Amino acid sequence: MPSSTETTIIGTGEMIDSANIFNHAETIQTVISSMDPDKTAVVNQPGDTWKFQYGTVEVIVNITGEGSSDIFTVLATVLSYPVKDEAKLMKLLLEKNAAETFEARYAIQGDRVIVIAARSVEDLSPKEIARTIGIVAAIADENDEPLKAEFGT
Repeated sequence: MPSSTETTIIGTGEMIDSANIFNHAETIQTVISSMDPDKTAVVNQPGDTWKFQYGTVEVIVNITGEGSSDIFTVLATVLSYPVKDEAKLMKLLLEKNAAETFEARYAIQGDRVIVIAARSVEDLSPKEIARTIGIVAAIADENDEPLKAEFGT
C-alpha cells in the first residue's frame, strides 16, 4: 500500500513520491513575483512565457511543457546591433562566458546580444528555477549599461 506521499502511476504500477511533484509554471510565477516588486510581469503569455522588468532589463522566462524532453529557458537582452568594435565585444563576451556567467552564457540571437540559460525540465527543482532566473537577471542587469556605453551606437 502506498504511503501518504506515494502515488501509483496508473497502468505501470510504478510508485512515485507525490510530495516531490510540483508545477513548474507555478514555481516560475512565484519566483518572478518575488523578483518583481513593481509587478511589471506579463504573466503566462501563450506557450508558458513570462516577461518582467528586473532593474534595467526585460527578462523572459519560457517553459515548453512539463515533460522530460521539454525545455526551461531564461534570457535577457543586454545590447542590440549594430555595435562598435565587434571584435573587441566578442572577445569580452567570451572572456565573461569563461569567468563570470555560472550556468548562463552570452549569445547572439538575431540582432541582439543576450544572456541566456536553458536546460531540460527533467529533474528541474524549484531551487534551480529560482537560481537560473536570478543568475540571468542579475548578470544582464549588471552588464547591459556598461556594454551599451562601450559598444552601443
